[in-house]
Order: sequence, then C-alpha cells, then structure tokens
Amino acid sequence: MRELILAVIAGLMVGILFKFFRLPLPAPPVLAGVLGIVGVYLGGVVGDWILSKF
Repeated sequence: MRELILAVIAGLMVGILFKFFRLPLPAPPVLAGVLGIVGVYLGGVVGDWILSKF
C-alpha cells in the first residue's frame, strides 16, 4: 500500500512540475491510453500465471 501512495505522490509532483514549466504532461491524454497501460500490466500478470501453471 505504501508503494501505491508514494507512486501517486510522485505522479502529482511530476504533474505539478511539468505544468509549472509549461511542458506537456508525460502521460496518455485520454482514458483509452491509461486503460492500455493497465491492459499491458494485466497481460504480464496473466502471462506469469500461465507460465507458472505449465
């Protein structure tokens, strides 16, 4: 849980820093991009699970 909180805090700090310097955010601009990242992560988890079963 601590990892998640630190990740959110780090993300907030990076977002604020980028806006302060008027740079584009280094993140997908739409929900579809975020869901794509989640899908890649879940695919890796499922792949590990499949490899451990066989």
